[in-house]
Amino acid sequence: MFKNLAGIEIGGTKLQMVIADEKARILNQYRLDVRKELGAEGIRAQIGRLLSEWRRHHLQLAGIGVGFGGPLNVESGLIICSHQIEGWERFNLKEWILSVYGSTCVRIENDANTAALGEARCGAGKGANPVMYVTLGSGVGGGAVVDGKVYHGAEPGEIEIGHIRLDKEGRTVEGSCSGWAVDQKILSSIQEKPDTRLAQLCAALHSKQAAALLPALEEGDEEALRILDETADDLAFGLSHAVHLVHPEAIILGGGLSLLGEPLRRAVAERIQRYIMQAFQPGPDIRLAQLGEQAVPIGALELVRDCC
Repeated sequence: MFKNLAGIEIGGTKLQMVIADEKARILNQYRLDVRKELGAEGIRAQIGRLLSEWRRHHLQLAGIGVGFGGPLNVESGLIICSHQIEGWERFNLKEWILSVYGSTCVRIENDANTAALGEARCGAGKGANPVMYVTLGSGVGGGAVVDGKVYHGAEPGEIEIGHIRLDKEGRTVEGSCSGWAVDQKILSSIQEKPDTRLAQLCAALHSKQAAALLPALEEGDEEALRILDETADDLAFGLSHAVHLVHPEAIILGGGLSLLGEPLRRAVAERIQRYIMQAFQPGPDIRLAQLGEQAVPIGALELVRDCC
């Protein structure tokens, strides 16, 4: 009998669920907002309603893959914690899904690793090996895919790109290159230089000032260019350490800040050459993510394709 696959993304602000065929071609998709005040129980209620509905309609799922926003035990499915939503601590998500839906293959993975797998197999990383993925969002996360598989260090180790230090004083990639870090750079710039085009574009923004960076760059604003150069240089320096250790063929830039597009990609590609050894020149291919918001759900589908 023909059976489908399901991919789930559990984040701090959104819940995504997709149904796909055996080749991971998406047939149906659902996007729900997460109500933070309801905690993990509220998210489980949303997932449970859909799983129960699928059972009532006799939808046969050969596998369910999940990308979860937080650290977890990949083998057991035990959630260690969520940094955004209360109520996930020490909760076994794999066992819960099996209790709600029934017997099927269930794979649980960290969301950054899941997105890395999606981009490596189905997005910007196709044809490259190894692939490193960096998500530049409210924080900085990432993952590595080697020979088509997510790389895991010894438990509880993962590819914590955002925690790579840029100096001995403790400045990190996340502290310099995350969305909130760029917001802070822009706010400081506005205070010092209130007459720039960047400052004008930020006047209507109460938060997420990084959204003004691209239009300011397109208009040739010097402050916007300075912030881009500083951020790209720090990111390239941090990634150079990963290059020397893992030597990826491609590094994929994802997350909200990657929407800066070609200016960011080009700046990182140029600067990383300054920091890597001669034998590794010209360095990895720096690419922009292609899957957008679907990176985690698609990666979750790829997780279960391996076990179905």
